[in-house]
Amino acid sequence: MEIRTYVLSAQFEAEEVEDWILAGWLLPSEEGEGLLSDIDLARAQLIHDLTANLGVNREGVPVILDLIDQVHGLRRALRDLLEQRRGRLT
Repeated sequence: MEIRTYVLSAQFEAEEVEDWILAGWLLPSEEGEGLLSDIDLARAQLIHDLTANLGVNREGVPVILDLIDQVHGLRRALRDLLEQRRGRLT
């Protein structure tokens, strides 16, 4: 989805999303200029919820995003291990 379209539909400020991109919290696709993946769209909503609704400050956002990324990485590793184990049992 184009950043401009997303900003309008999510009712975020364009400067806010640009700031998140500059901070490295969102990584638009390099293939199409200004395109956000579904993951980035979900992260943008999370960032907005953290800052606007939960009162997390700017310094806390990357900590929370990093922890969430670690949890997803661990889940992926665990899923891979379980698949390997299942493959050995059959």
